Amino acid sequence: MADRKPVRWHIAVFLAPAVIVYTAVMIVPLFGTLGLSLFTTVERVPHYVGLDNFRTLLSDPHWSGRFWNALGNNFWFFVVNMAVQNPIGVGLAALLSSPRLRMAAFYRTAIFIPTILSFVIVGFVWKLILSPLWGIAPDMLAAVGLKSLFAPWLGEANYALTTIALISVWQFIGIPMMLIYAALLTIPEEVIEAAEMDGITGMSQFWKIKLPLILPSIGIISILTFVGNFNAFDLIYVTQGALAGPNYSTDLLGTFLYRTFFGFQLQLGDPNMGATIATAMFGIILVGVCLYLFGIQRRLRRYQF
Repeated sequence: MADRKPVRWHIAVFLAPAVIVYTAVMIVPLFGTLGLSLFTTVERVPHYVGLDNFRTLLSDPHWSGRFWNALGNNFWFFVVNMAVQNPIGVGLAALLSSPRLRMAAFYRTAIFIPTILSFVIVGFVWKLILSPLWGIAPDMLAAVGLKSLFAPWLGEANYALTTIALISVWQFIGIPMMLIYAALLTIPEEVIEAAEMDGITGMSQFWKIKLPLILPSIGIISILTFVGNFNAFDLIYVTQGALAGPNYSTDLLGTFLYRTFFGFQLQLGDPNMGATIATAMFGIILVGVCLYLFGIQRRLRRYQF
């Protein structure tokens, strides 16, 4: 009689605490939110309405205008971060990985420090810096002869969202930098030496050899940026308040969800519609992640060792 394989019960024991905490903190609230979005409350009595809340959110003039405005702002917020933060992060990682650069550890630390700062600190500090009354930005631009370029960027509807997106770039640029830096360090020395023997050095080596090898890491950073930007709330709330002014020009899905669910000023909270917005956010993020996993990641696997 063949010996039975031992039951690896210790795996379940070690995984159980994490699974229980994750289920209690993430899974149960998620399904609770999905269920709440299918009901409406009339005189404190919940009534099942199916998908009517989603129909209201997408087509009712009272809700759809704010929703599509917040969704469009979210996309722009994501585009700015993708187009500015990640390329600069890749460039900084390439520079800091150079063996010729002195004090590389100091530069890495200095660039990464804003990432660990609180949103409250970052938002408040940048509001002070950009203030036209007591901020230092006008004086700094005047010192280099560019004071005419200064404007109350956080107070103008055309510039406020882009300004906050650039503040977000400043705060989180250390994350793609460190991830790409780590990916560059994993490239085998044999590959670099072979490239140098073929005369491929400097920037040519980065574009032809290193960049293709770190594409999987860039893909991961891109999807993390997507998820983080479509969950953004804190920085907008600190700098522009729950109304996401001026005139809702910086309103994201996160701030729209906050006002709808909890209420703000004269607006009463509506947990059912708030759950509907949260479910829509979940659906958007889920679709984006699935497109990455099944459409992009498969193509990037060919570059992995």
